[in-house]
Amino acid sequence: MDIFSNFSQPFLLAVTVTALCFFIALFSFFRTFSLSRRFTPSTKHCNCASSDSNSDAVVPYLNGGFSQMTEISPPPVVLADRRTGSSMMEELVPEITTHALSYLDYPSLCRLSMTNSLMRKAANDDNAWKALYHKDFTLEQDSVRPSNGWKAYYAATRAIVIVNTEFFNILRDKSISAMSRFWLNADYVKCVHASGELFSGYNGVMQSWQLVFNWDQGLNFQVLDVRARVLTDMAWVTMKTYVDMDTGPFNVTNVFEFHNGRWYMVHHHSSVMNGDVEQQIVHG
Repeated sequence: MDIFSNFSQPFLLAVTVTALCFFIALFSFFRTFSLSRRFTPSTKHCNCASSDSNSDAVVPYLNGGFSQMTEISPPPVVLADRRTGSSMMEELVPEITTHALSYLDYPSLCRLSMTNSLMRKAANDDNAWKALYHKDFTLEQDSVRPSNGWKAYYAATRAIVIVNTEFFNILRDKSISAMSRFWLNADYVKCVHASGELFSGYNGVMQSWQLVFNWDQGLNFQVLDVRARVLTDMAWVTMKTYVDMDTGPFNVTNVFEFHNGRWYMVHHHSSVMNGDVEQQIVHG
C-alpha cells in the first residue's frame, strides 16, 4: 500500500515545496563555496607608475585632457556568478525537480502551478506530466510522443476516462434517457452485447439498451485494468468488468468520437473473458 495515500493533498504539496527549497539551498551553498575558491583575489598588484621617476605619470583621456595614472584596485569579486535572468531553481538538475514533483497527484500539481511564475514553470515541465501519466494510467504508451505535450495528453486521457466512468454509472442507474444522450446519433454506431448479438444504427442500439434495462436484476460493475488511447477526435478504452452474476468477467471495448465539444460513444463491445486473469483496479 502506498504510504503517501495516508496523507492529505495539502500536506504532500507542502512536503514537495519544502524539498525543492532544500535542494535550492544546498545547490546555492556548494556553488558559492566553489566560486569563492576559484576567484580568490591575488595580493600581487601591478604598479603601473614608473619606478625610476619621482613624478607621477600622466596619460591622456580618450576625449582629450590629461589625468594622473594611479594604481587601480581590483574590482570586488561576485561570488554568486549566476546566469543573467536565471533563478537557482532553473539551475537545479532537472531530474531533481521532476523527482520531487512526482510525489504530487493531479490536483496538487495544478495548485502548485498557480502559486507563482517559478512554480508554474516547474509544474508545467513535460517530464513531470509524463511521469504522472504513467503513474495514474499505463506504461504501455511510453514510446508515444504527444504532439501537444504530456500535460495536454494527460488532460485528454483523464477526460475520456471520466466519460467512460459515466457510461457505467448510466448502466447502474438504468437510465435510457441518459444513454440516448451518451451515444452519437448516427447510422454507423454499433453495439455488441455479451450475448454476441450485434445492433447497428442509433435506433437499434437504443432498443438493445432498453431491453437490458428492462431486466429486473440490478447491474453492479467492478471495472478493472482500464487502458485508454486518445487521438485528436477519437478515443478508445479497453477494460475488464466483473458483474454480480454467474456469467463471470467480461472484456469490454468502448470507442468514442469528439463532436461539438464533447465525447460521444460510437461503439461498445462486450464479450465473456475466458480464464482467471489477475488485474489491478484502476479508478477513473
